[in-house]
Amino acid sequence: MKGVILAAGYGTRFLPGTKTIPKEMFPLVDIPTIHYIVEEMAEAKIRDILIVTSRRKKSLEDYFDREVELERILAQEGSEAKLAKIRPPDVNVFFLRQQRMAGTGDALLSVEPFVGDAPFVVAYPDDLLLTGPSLSGQLAELHERTHKTVLAGQEVLDRDVSRYGVVDSRMENGVETVRAMVEKPAPGTEPSRVVAFGRYLYTAELFPALRETKEAFQGAGEFTQTDAINLMASRGQVVVKRFEGKLLDVGTPMGYLQAIVESGLHREEFREEFAAYLREVVKREGLG
Repeated sequence: MKGVILAAGYGTRFLPGTKTIPKEMFPLVDIPTIHYIVEEMAEAKIRDILIVTSRRKKSLEDYFDREVELERILAQEGSEAKLAKIRPPDVNVFFLRQQRMAGTGDALLSVEPFVGDAPFVVAYPDDLLLTGPSLSGQLAELHERTHKTVLAGQEVLDRDVSRYGVVDSRMENGVETVRAMVEKPAPGTEPSRVVAFGRYLYTAELFPALRETKEAFQGAGEFTQTDAINLMASRGQVVVKRFEGKLLDVGTPMGYLQAIVESGLHREEFREEFAAYLREVVKREGLG
């Protein structure tokens, strides 16, 4: 099993910050968001991870490298806890620059030489799992039983699903099999309330499906993976895993702000003091 993280986008929602800092390096307190994705894959025993980047994102490469001078200073100070924080995760991290922003389908085609025939988890780093077992691991467990492509899905009842990919599925032998994924359905036309979030476990069947759908692609916008997923789904090759855990959306400023609060409350060393501070702010601002 291999891992792929798609991190080539411009992050324009976060300008001017993303003019020089990759969105994936924005921290939740003191940990960059991309670190959570790599740790999630490592927990699922994925050891080879490819990060698809673009120009202006060299700091991602620096982050997953050693910082020898800082290591030496911390060692001299006897700061073992800080040393542990800056050690790179115990995985092999590779980088590939996407030469042009032509859509996720184009980016996925570029990773074929890296993954070969192996199944691989693709992560969109806007979605982080704060609690629960490794999301990559949950997909891998279902793949091991079915040997099929697996989408990460959750039922969404509390908000409009028209900005998501919505799954049309049926139960077959105890497994939720995908008939189609409908991108951004108009309100009232969605086939279900099950939304596909930013993890996909693909088999090598993805690549011929991408090439076939790319040949037929006539759109003026970006070439995505949705048509390839639907082509594979029409052949019975795609299932969905309704995953466990709390998902954070760090892809918008409001979602990122909420994620900072959620992650701060999740950290034991901050939880009580931070919660007291939030209560004080709510009271002071007359929001309670």
